[in-house]
Amino acid sequence: MAKTRIFLLLIFLLTACTPSSATPTSTPASKTTATKTPPPTATPIPVSNFEIEEEDLEGIEIEVWHAWFGAPASLLNLQINEFNEENPWGIKVKANYQGSYNMLFNAVSDSLNTAERPRIVLALPEQTAVWRERGAVKSLSRYIDDSIWGFTVEEKNDIPAPFLAQDQYDGEQTALPAQRTARFLLYNKTWGEELGFDAPPLTFENFEKQACAANKFMRADENPENDGKGGWIVDDDANAVLSWMLGFGGTPLDANNNYQFISDENIDSFKNLKALYDKDCAWLTTANTPYEQFAARSALFITASMEEFPEIDKAFAEGNNNDEWTVHPIPGEERGAVVTYGSSYTLLETEDEAEALASWLFIKWMLTPANQAKFTKSTALYPLRTSSLELLSDYEKDNPHWGQAINFIDQTEIYPQLASWHKVRYLLEDGFEYIFRFDVQAGSVAAILAQMNATAQDLSK
Repeated sequence: MAKTRIFLLLIFLLTACTPSSATPTSTPASKTTATKTPPPTATPIPVSNFEIEEEDLEGIEIEVWHAWFGAPASLLNLQINEFNEENPWGIKVKANYQGSYNMLFNAVSDSLNTAERPRIVLALPEQTAVWRERGAVKSLSRYIDDSIWGFTVEEKNDIPAPFLAQDQYDGEQTALPAQRTARFLLYNKTWGEELGFDAPPLTFENFEKQACAANKFMRADENPENDGKGGWIVDDDANAVLSWMLGFGGTPLDANNNYQFISDENIDSFKNLKALYDKDCAWLTTANTPYEQFAARSALFITASMEEFPEIDKAFAEGNNNDEWTVHPIPGEERGAVVTYGSSYTLLETEDEAEALASWLFIKWMLTPANQAKFTKSTALYPLRTSSLELLSDYEKDNPHWGQAINFIDQTEIYPQLASWHKVRYLLEDGFEYIFRFDVQAGSVAAILAQMNATAQDLSK
């Protein structure tokens, strides 16, 4: 084959040097200057950031601590077994369930200065931020950018930017996404059309009109027990509350990245939602979930996360309700907002570079498009690789609500990148719930936000 290429090259050169048989024109020949063809540039040999040979990885054991349960935990164990059997280095990974995320946080925090600490933690980004401030987290940037062991540029760009952004600090990738979901406004499109609306509400003004129309419909029947229902079921989840604030142009932070709940935009978001409640266009439920009320047309709207969609479909099926419901950003004054959240792969600090590299190789393997497609099919969450969508076309056909949520990946936003958020997020939920549970007047919302502001600043010290 090499001789053939040389022969063809000689023919090409001879042909190029043969004088043209075309008749010369009357234009005087110009003086030509011979040029030298530069020698081909040699392809640089990739050099790793790590002085580690493949044999150094053989037999390394990695412990992963997590708080996953149900389908995600089952799939994690299956994929760990697959990695242990197939990886060419003989790396062995073991999962260790720690209960809730709070239990996981406490267990990891207590282990940081001990030999029993894990290598990898599937933690919430705000928990990782705490350990980062303690110098206990190993940046993943060197591994991601390594020319031998890392991602290619295409692979890195294949992870949606908002999913990476939550764990980025000062240009460093502190962790990588392990799960990402979001909280959305769910809308009974069929019922909305019967109420006279031809489109879902994209702004709070239209949201209010439709919610109040649903309540008016309830009041028109002969059952007084449902007179306060019909609109939106109040949801105090921190990511939903934050989405309402963002939709009104607000934020829980000031320009210096300190907590600041007192702003016109934040006050407007809380006041408008409380006024909606005062007009019976929003209501509280004592049920564990709002699924059945949504399926029974007791609420035109609810807010829920992607992993809840299958249970909502089940509630509609069990209620023999063929209504079409759809998925949308949580509306604000001029735009909707979608806050993405979920756990991340965090690599704890270690002096054993081979052990750290082995941990990275497991994280990288878990994030392959094929594994992400399996993960999505099992959990109903976002795939963490855009290219995985090519493997999920059949899944999308069978799960249209998941498909609707996928359309909003590019406009998802992150929550505050502060270590104290793991405490302040509960303050946000409690303060929001208090306004409704204790029927605070809309005009007193600013006072509640002021109390929340003072407490958040104390918690962040």
